Amino acid sequence: MTILELKNVSVAFGGVKAIESVSFSMEHGEVLSIVGPNGAGKTTLFNLISKIYDLDSGSIIFNDIELKETRPHEIAKLGIARTFQNTELFEHESVLNNLLIGCHVHTGTNLVDELFFLRKAQDQELVFRKNAENIIDLLDLQSYRNTKIVSLPFGIRKLVEIGRALCLKPKLVLLDEPSSGLNPEETEDLVFQIEDIKEELGISILMIEHDMNLVSKTSDRVLALADGKVLTIGKSQEVQEHPQVIKAYLG
Repeated sequence: MTILELKNVSVAFGGVKAIESVSFSMEHGEVLSIVGPNGAGKTTLFNLISKIYDLDSGSIIFNDIELKETRPHEIAKLGIARTFQNTELFEHESVLNNLLIGCHVHTGTNLVDELFFLRKAQDQELVFRKNAENIIDLLDLQSYRNTKIVSLPFGIRKLVEIGRALCLKPKLVLLDEPSSGLNPEETEDLVFQIEDIKEELGISILMIEHDMNLVSKTSDRVLALADGKVLTIGKSQEVQEHPQVIKAYLG
């Protein structure tokens, strides 16, 4: 069953086409990686899906919902979460509090409930904390639960940002270069964590990644992008051996 479909998506900035007639779809539970040289339009594509940018033409359909008229703040509630190349966390808050912030997209209380911490707010807080603790266990963040982000190494920060995205309980998560800045051991751990996200949480993953070893180990399919256009899509080995992909990387 299709969870995300892009049809002839295009966007230009100052007359320069950043994305041109891009079309592809992905299935529920799939890990689809987007690869390509710098400037290929990969992050622009993420920004279109998450509504940071508006389309010039084409359509993006998520779970049978056309996103063209959807407002940016509604994307998370629909079931799309994302991370960024550089972590965007609250540095002087703990890991747990950063994860809890992700939960609050599902807030069902009002100002009075929260102000007086009424039973509805109490019950909701318990649900949020249970969700956050489950993500902490999934990503092996137990020893960092109460540590402030500012004190953490970059690799753990990247993991916390993934965790916060998962706390939104998304159907689709967009991972923007999750291995960037990680050492080889952390990258190897990331392979298992991506598998756990897919298998245990049943979340579909659309991932931008340069590490082809990580891509090969985790992806069901790979989409190659260059100059804002799709070069090919298929299994990792097929994509790496495609003549146009080789030309795009080697010039």
